[in-house]
Amino acid sequence: SRIGSMTLKNRFVRSATWENMATEDGHMTERLYDIYEELAKGDVGLIVTGYANIVEEEKPNAGMMGMYNDSFIAEYQKLTELVHQYDSNIVMQLAYGGTKTTHNPGERIIFAPSEVPERGTSTQGKAMTKDEIDYIVSAFAFASKRAQESGFDGVEIHAAHTYLINQFLSPYYNQRDDEYGGSLDNRMRFLLEIYAEIRKLVGTDYPILVKLTASEFFEGGLTFDETRLICKKLEAVGVDAIIMSGNIHGNA
Repeated sequence: SRIGSMTLKNRFVRSATWENMATEDGHMTERLYDIYEELAKGDVGLIVTGYANIVEEEKPNAGMMGMYNDSFIAEYQKLTELVHQYDSNIVMQLAYGGTKTTHNPGERIIFAPSEVPERGTSTQGKAMTKDEIDYIVSAFAFASKRAQESGFDGVEIHAAHTYLINQFLSPYYNQRDDEYGGSLDNRMRFLLEIYAEIRKLVGTDYPILVKLTASEFFEGGLTFDETRLICKKLEAVGVDAIIMSGNIHGNA
């Protein structure tokens, strides 16, 4: 099996899973190395990491891996070398969480497309300015470049599960009246800018995957018909693989 320039030894994929085992600031621990070694030993063809935060000041959960500065590169080189010993591939999932969180929500500014509280957590975010959008687009790109330098075989953009990118795609959470809101083309703009900026830094051959929510399963939310159009657009711009997920979080 192939995903872009990556050749997989089998079709067995470990989907991104938050382990809650990193240090407080997102650095690797022996327990995390052990988990990934066990997965590689167990013949998993493609391992996707638990989500890593792309800016230091934002993370949806404690104990998640970090990728917000260059201090992580050496320890992730150790991780990717460990996995590659067993002929497995490893991709890093990158995320800006946003309002789908109950982790210290009062103590930090959390970005959102609009001031619409998350249905499950009731956490309220700050509607992003254009400068803040550009900042997060760049942060995804810089984190992806670090992943490439760390020996990861690709990156996965987390655009599902009511995290920030998914909220931009969602007509329920995205109430913007600028070029990032309204039509589906406008709601896709944030994700497409992130993809384009990553591609610029990592080059044409580096695999970029995107995780999407198929449908939000509630009135006024993102529908499967829209998701199909998003998939077609991602394919057209050169995304190497799309990972589909459901979304029942906060579906009250």
